[in-house]
Amino acid sequence: MTSKTHESDIASYVGKLFRDNFGKGPGSIYVSIAEPFITIHLRDFLAPMEKILLDRKDDLKIQETRDILMEETIPALKDYIKSVIHIDVRNIYYDWSLENKTGIILAVLDTEIDNTNDDYLTYPSKMKVHEEIARFTKKAQKEPKNLQSYMLNSRTLVSVREDILVRIEKELIKSGFSEQLKLSKRGLEKDLLDIEYLESVMKAEIEDAFVDWDFELNKGFLILILKATT
Repeated sequence: MTSKTHESDIASYVGKLFRDNFGKGPGSIYVSIAEPFITIHLRDFLAPMEKILLDRKDDLKIQETRDILMEETIPALKDYIKSVIHIDVRNIYYDWSLENKTGIILAVLDTEIDNTNDDYLTYPSKMKVHEEIARFTKKAQKEPKNLQSYMLNSRTLVSVREDILVRIEKELIKSGFSEQLKLSKRGLEKDLLDIEYLESVMKAEIEDAFVDWDFELNKGFLILILKATT
């Protein structure tokens, strides 16, 4: 089976999985496989009840509810991806852009990065992009000890930041406040990220910016979805 077939199969499964668990599936789903990452970009995804909460500026309630539902959804998604591509999934991360009615699911596979793929590892203005990621991360918590980014395709950039948690965050996690910390960090990091600057150096319009973290591994993820060029 080709990668395109795998992507199509995963997109179909995610649509059904979300309809079953959330009561509404995304309007469209775009899957991209570039080991060790799989990105699943969801569009037109906002339930009627969520729209009411969003109109009332009650974003946190939506995110809290979705986090609970994702806890139930992730194990099934991991198992399905493994059955399709025959590779274990180390972990799955996700984030939402409620105003845009979009979302991202990032699956990290149990494989290594292809360091020989220049298209994957290099892209225009990579150094400037890294400088901006390091800048806003330092402002939100601390500068990453290690920072990598990968252009999975012409529209999807994944950045991995390591060793970014400060002491107070580690204490909150240890005390059982991981959920509250994550909800607070989502808004903070997006507010600090200079989208206009990134668009200027990348010479591309950014359609969506998503963030998530692995508190156990002390890692942060930033996923940029670029607008398709005509």
